[in-house]
Amino acid sequence: MVSGLQRHWGHTGSPVMSHLVVREGEGQCNGVLIHIEDDALEVFDIREAGYQRVPLDSKRIQVLEDGFVVEGPVYVYVTDEVVAPCYTHPIAQSYVDTVLAGCLRYSADFAECFISSTLGWHFPRIDDRRQPVYQRVAGIEDSDRVLIDNMLQCCPRPFKR
Repeated sequence: MVSGLQRHWGHTGSPVMSHLVVREGEGQCNGVLIHIEDDALEVFDIREAGYQRVPLDSKRIQVLEDGFVVEGPVYVYVTDEVVAPCYTHPIAQSYVDTVLAGCLRYSADFAECFISSTLGWHFPRIDDRRQPVYQRVAGIEDSDRVLIDNMLQCCPRPFKR
């Protein structure tokens, strides 16, 4: 868990959907630490253009894995402004599925924490599972979809176009 960050659903300029964005502020959210070589940061900066890479003080990180020690610098990409998703730029279920399937690889509790610490589930969400608008759908099993649908029962249902 990281304190001082808020994760939101927000429109980022995509012509078809909204994405996850993070901003600094009151709250906390879970996430995954991945090691990236310093020379690869430029590639991430290009991919995450429109966000600012900022250092994250390791004191703000509560590691959930016993024995794991945060070493070296930690960065997070943040935005200053959150633009709400809308029917023209909805949250895509294919993106939700990809993210939550990744969370489920850690645990169902990790996925539940992701849902509860992400703001904006009340905004429009499109059911695009048959024709995904998200271009990087990956790692989703049928069993994941069943779990994801059960976990999202607390959220408004997706609409169909």
